[in-house]
Amino acid sequence: MILRGASFILALCALVLFALYSATPSSLAQTSRSAPETDTNHRDPIDLVRKAAQNELKANQGVSEHFMFRGVKTTPKGSTTKLYAETKEGSAGLVIAYDGKSLSSDQQKVEQARLQRFIDNPDQLRKKRAQEREDADRTMRIMRALPDAFLYEEAGEEKGSQGIGHPGDPLVKLKFRPNPKYNPPSRVEEVLTGIQGHILVDAVHFRIAAIDGTLFKQVGFGWGILGHLDKGGRFVVHQEYVNGVWEISSMTLHFTGRILLLKSLNIDSTEIYSDFKRIPNDLTFAQAVQLLKKEEASLAENNTSGNLAEKHNR
Repeated sequence: MILRGASFILALCALVLFALYSATPSSLAQTSRSAPETDTNHRDPIDLVRKAAQNELKANQGVSEHFMFRGVKTTPKGSTTKLYAETKEGSAGLVIAYDGKSLSSDQQKVEQARLQRFIDNPDQLRKKRAQEREDADRTMRIMRALPDAFLYEEAGEEKGSQGIGHPGDPLVKLKFRPNPKYNPPSRVEEVLTGIQGHILVDAVHFRIAAIDGTLFKQVGFGWGILGHLDKGGRFVVHQEYVNGVWEISSMTLHFTGRILLLKSLNIDSTEIYSDFKRIPNDLTFAQAVQLLKKEEASLAENNTSGNLAEKHNR
């Protein structure tokens, strides 16, 4: 995930755009770390959103930490478990399991060869990094638009819990709907005109703990020429405070539509992220790949040891 250099941003509605632009999960990783200002008495809805959006944007600035983490993506066809490592040259991702089962020797060779192509071809790696930066830019534009693109009203409060916000913090629930006075400056922000739902804002840290959005109408891009998303599409994103940083803990996407009037779009997935570990900020892409291979071997060894212990106890 490379959005600000090393961590997750709560991608919000940009997840819809990632679906259209085929962004990788890594492109979500860059805007969530750092400890922002707090003010528990700040409860005006629009001010809550504005402060939260500003803090998400601030987290994308400056030197960011790099992490290695695990993602498990589930679709109707099964699940894929992947290890990620963030680097200054781009994010590296290594598939380690399908449907909970470790890769076969042949599958491992194919996966490692895929990553080796980036190492052997610097131009491909630069293109990958450039795409990640473009994804990051689109996400930042969506984030900047949030305070103005929607109308908000308070709809209660709940406590932060594992996987959503900071445990124990008050999370203010705000319903949102499109602001009729908002004029999208580009097709990137066009999707916002067809989304409604609710958002949870951590009222202590002023961070976005969750967003649940649904398309209440079909949304077209470029007067419908570039494509559209069908009515009823939905996305849910959760962000949590863990080990001193803010990270996306899960995201769910359910969308259908069409791209360029030709290619159909059908996305139905849930991805859960966990096991965040800090890694050196100066790692190269090649070094990150070696780190992922080492982590994969360690996990396989632990699984083998666990299975042997389970058999022994029977």
